[in-house]
Amino acid sequence: MALSSTSQAAIILSIFLVPILSYLYLQRYTRKSSGGPIPPPTQITKLLIYPIKSCHGISVPSARLLPTGLDLDRQWMWVTYPDYKFLTIRNLSKMTLIRPAYDAERDVLTVTAPAPDSVDEKLHFEIPAHPSKDWLAKNTEVVPATVWGTTTPAHCFSTKLTGPFNEFFGQEVRLVYKPPVSDEPRPLVGNGAKDVLGRDASVCFADLMPVLVGCENSLAELNARLKKAEDLSIEIRRFRPNILVKGHEPWDEDRWKSVRLTGSSKRSPINLDVVARCARCQVPNVDTETGEKHKRQPWDTLMKYRRVDPGITFKPCFGMLCVPQGNGGEVNVGEMLEVTATTKNHVYIKGM
Repeated sequence: MALSSTSQAAIILSIFLVPILSYLYLQRYTRKSSGGPIPPPTQITKLLIYPIKSCHGISVPSARLLPTGLDLDRQWMWVTYPDYKFLTIRNLSKMTLIRPAYDAERDVLTVTAPAPDSVDEKLHFEIPAHPSKDWLAKNTEVVPATVWGTTTPAHCFSTKLTGPFNEFFGQEVRLVYKPPVSDEPRPLVGNGAKDVLGRDASVCFADLMPVLVGCENSLAELNARLKKAEDLSIEIRRFRPNILVKGHEPWDEDRWKSVRLTGSSKRSPINLDVVARCARCQVPNVDTETGEKHKRQPWDTLMKYRRVDPGITFKPCFGMLCVPQGNGGEVNVGEMLEVTATTKNHVYIKGM
């Protein structure tokens, strides 16, 4: 049966339109993904928070993502006294033996550590996990706490609470707290500075950015090298990520530019800017369970092949630093992370 003139016109039109529309789509896709094709979604396998900077982490099934990072993540910090400068696992590897635990029913953070010169005795104190302004006014004093080159107001706890930890550290220390919502926030610097990011953003006591995302497949590739080199395998906590995903090809995350966390239909997707690769020091050499530091690994292996960022060529990279967009929301293990844009132009900007 002969085609009508209308059908013939439609076929001819489609012959010309399909290539044009395909071209326009690919152009749009390429502009959005200047770092190459967007990989498929990948699953969130772990959520990790580190309430006290440089101390042991907690694996949680869900957490609220705030503009400053996951709730309870690095909102507390040990500092020296009387100058209130931050203490870090970089100089005192046994800090990882200090273990916070969160009791959601009581909304309390319990902190324990091995007592010096004792086999089984523990140092111990409890503090509110979400202290009110009134509680802070009655139980703390505001001091100038310094993290790297930035000094920010923080609430200092009484030595009646934390005094026994002086012996653990071998010096006089204080515990300070930075609320995620503050009249004097600690602004992001480096790749997160306003003139780079394009908006104001802040963080509590993390080194640089609110969120660190790591990939299981990249750790597996590293562990294969470590196994061959020294019959060694390390756990992801050494790299202190907040969000761990299965990932794609090892190190494919190097080209992420933006990602989206997609969960329940009741919640809008959460978008994050991927602002930089995470340049590493030797903290991952510390076994988080024993506090012992390996003399070489994984630093030596990473230095051989992960010095990939033109902005910081003297350090290897593992994981991606992110800044949430908007007010965040609840994130759960099992949800998906979608890469929404890629780039070839990540360059680390010094911020510490």
